[in-house]
Parts: sequence; structure tokens; C-alpha cells
Amino acid sequence: MNSFLKTGYTKTYRSSTGFTLLEIMVATSIIAIVLVSVYRMHAQTISMNFISRFQTTAPMLAKKVLSEIETKPVDDLADDSGDFGKEFSGYKWQVSVKEVKSETLGEIAKDLKQIEVIVSLNEDEDVYNIRLYKFFR
Repeated sequence: MNSFLKTGYTKTYRSSTGFTLLEIMVATSIIAIVLVSVYRMHAQTISMNFISRFQTTAPMLAKKVLSEIETKPVDDLADDSGDFGKEFSGYKWQVSVKEVKSETLGEIAKDLKQIEVIVSLNEDEDVYNIRLYKFFR
């Protein structure tokens, strides 16, 4: 052992308690991949929630507008538009009333109206429409 020290060789002891750079890079890569996947899933969930809320709310609002139109006399039916106030901010509605022309129905068609209600959200980002044919005498 004495000859070992005399020749200039020194023993080095390597500590085995830490992580190597390669291990840290692999662990960081795995965490990054998992976090990106979780972020995408979260963004998709938020998007689906938004669409689901619109698909539930828009038909209800369209039916509300239709019920208000049906109570009006025939002479007061006309194209119109508006919004739903602060309760449903961002939602807008538009009504178009058209005469129905049909050769098959003949004279009866003059009392038939096509009523279309369009409900949109955020400047036509999402649109829902409902069309009704109503016979007025």
C-alpha cells in the first residue's frame, strides 16, 4: 500500500448519492410530455363544456323567442332582432318571417308563414337556428 501512495496515484471515491445529468434530463422530458398531455386534455374539456352549455341554452332561448312571436297578431309579424340582456350576455337573436309560396297548396299557402329564429353567441361564433311553419287565419 505504501508503494501505491509513493507513485503518485491517489484513490478517488465517487459519491453515489446524487443524480446524473442524463437521469435529470430523462425525468424532465417525461414530466414535460405528461404536462403537455394534461394541458391538452384540460383545454379540450373546457371547449366541450362551452359547446355543451351553448347547445343546452340556445334551444331554450330560441323557443322563448318563438313563443313571444306566436302571441303576436299576424299583422305584427316582421323580421326583428335583439339580445337577451345581462342574463345571457353575448347571446343574440334574429327572426325572419317569410311568405310561403306553394303550387301544391294553392290559395291555402297565403295563410302559411315560415318563421326562422337564429340564436348566436359571440358574434356568430356559435349559431343555432330553428324553423317553424305556422298557419294563420
